[in-house]
Amino acid sequence: MSNFVVSARKYRPIRFDSVVGQAHITNTLKNAIRNNHLAHAFLFCGPRGVGKTTCARILAKVLNCESPTSETEPCDVCPSCKAFNENASLNIHELDAASNNSVEHIRALIEQVRFAPQRGKYKIYIIDEVHMLSQAAFNAFLKTLEEPPSYAIFILATTEKHKIIPTILSRCQIFDFNRIQISDMAGHLRNICTQEGISAEEDALNIIAQKADGALRDALSIYDRIVSFSGNNIKYQDVIENLNILDYDYYFRVVDAIVSEDVSELMLIFDSIQRKGFDGDIFINGLAEHLRNLLVCQRPETASLLEVSGNIKERYLQQAALVPTSIIVSALSLASDCDINFKMSRNKRLHVEMSLIKMAFIKQALQQVSFPSSGEGIEKKNSPKLSSAAENSYNYSIEQKVEQNTKSPKTAIADPEEDYNVKGEAVEDNTPPIIEKESLLSKLKTKKSSLLSSLKSEVEEDEFNYSKAVAMTWSIASIQEIWEIYCNEIDSPSSQVLYKGAMFEIKEGSDQIFVTVKSSRAKDAILRDNALLEKMRSSFSKSNLQFAVEIEEGPAEEIVKPKVKPQSDRDKYSYFMQMNPLLADFQKRFGLYPADYNPKKK
Repeated sequence: MSNFVVSARKYRPIRFDSVVGQAHITNTLKNAIRNNHLAHAFLFCGPRGVGKTTCARILAKVLNCESPTSETEPCDVCPSCKAFNENASLNIHELDAASNNSVEHIRALIEQVRFAPQRGKYKIYIIDEVHMLSQAAFNAFLKTLEEPPSYAIFILATTEKHKIIPTILSRCQIFDFNRIQISDMAGHLRNICTQEGISAEEDALNIIAQKADGALRDALSIYDRIVSFSGNNIKYQDVIENLNILDYDYYFRVVDAIVSEDVSELMLIFDSIQRKGFDGDIFINGLAEHLRNLLVCQRPETASLLEVSGNIKERYLQQAALVPTSIIVSALSLASDCDINFKMSRNKRLHVEMSLIKMAFIKQALQQVSFPSSGEGIEKKNSPKLSSAAENSYNYSIEQKVEQNTKSPKTAIADPEEDYNVKGEAVEDNTPPIIEKESLLSKLKTKKSSLLSSLKSEVEEDEFNYSKAVAMTWSIASIQEIWEIYCNEIDSPSSQVLYKGAMFEIKEGSDQIFVTVKSSRAKDAILRDNALLEKMRSSFSKSNLQFAVEIEEGPAEEIVKPKVKPQSDRDKYSYFMQMNPLLADFQKRFGLYPADYNPKKK
């Protein structure tokens, strides 16, 4: 029995043209070789399984090839290429920095660099997972990496560029590898299936590519597993069963149930998913991804962002045309909230079910928000006031409607008592019906007068406030009045003490209020109080008004230092009261009295 070779090794690219999904890297390297514009140190960085080490080996092979092709590819005929294919090349050295990360290993590499190649142009050193080197190894490698011999080329590869010190990064030509697109991976798997004689459904290969998450090596490993499971015929159902992936059909059914507001169907679908062994977070994440795909399918310019096979893409386009955008966005928001709070929920099944129930009632919620049934929720205070012209127009419309009601026979109010003859039959009366015009007029006039009175009161109140604001002249008395009102609105008594006792001064032609206070704490509090400043600006209609605060200069209170250091608590308290008079207010506010003190006795 021959030894089995995994697809990741068997179908590893040996030419630049066979590298999948990294054309921007391979084209740059070929142009550099063709133009003899080659750096002495390269850094290949990117996610796992995207071709970093593969490109490094192809580059090393091309550089030592004795007769490269016109497309800058190795010839695979010369002794150097044959030696490379047989892993017997003496000019290409690979070092795994994950296991050879000490300074001694780097020193041994530096010793090898001193010797020129016996055959070929270059000695090439490929250091994989270079971020695993120690700090001392990096420092030992710096000088050689900066000024290597003309025949030495270093190719470093890493998945974590941020762990490499900046001095190494500055000495290398950096190439960033991208995640491989799903379509490129599916195409590469299709070519392998063709070479192996395996039939595979397009949807199955697409699922394998999605599961690989941008890493071609992972896709090839999954492919080998699926081939071992299903043989030479890879089906979509076998793939989702082996990879434990929820079928697209579940999510299409869930969205259909949301649109039709079928709560019972949603509960049954989620129950069947739970019975298959899938957790709620896997389902809700898949539903969020499905809703995202529906959202991008609603516009032709974003439909290209959908990375699924042709059959499933057609289903997405059909369902996206039937579901309103508002429902998709609302359901996506609910799914995101459910995913965020899933770990904190004790009853996780109920948590997911509640989110599904909310999604089922999205349409009703949106209808209630868009079309309110009544105007009771509209607050009267937000309604605009009637001007004099609008009021006259309103009065005229009321009187005109009254006159129309009195003249129109269709809206006439008939007398409830009809005339009857002796036999009890109704007597035909051809006279026009009697209309109770006076009662209708009185009701409308009463309503009109009440409305006008309310409008008048509001206008008078506004006029009073306006006159009061106009009367607020630029004077020290007005400043004092506003200052006292603001002080009384402060909740903290200790803060009120800082504001009280301030003295004011204004100068003609200046928009400054000169405030004199007794302490630096009061000065800092006033200068930081933006609310007080805005109140002053609005009261005097001075947008550029500012405070100029100064501390009152005067003889400082002489603090009598005790001759003897206070020992008892009472002596200490008396001393601190003399140092800071605000402690008295603190004591009164919190009722901090000695045990033998009676507040009733003074």
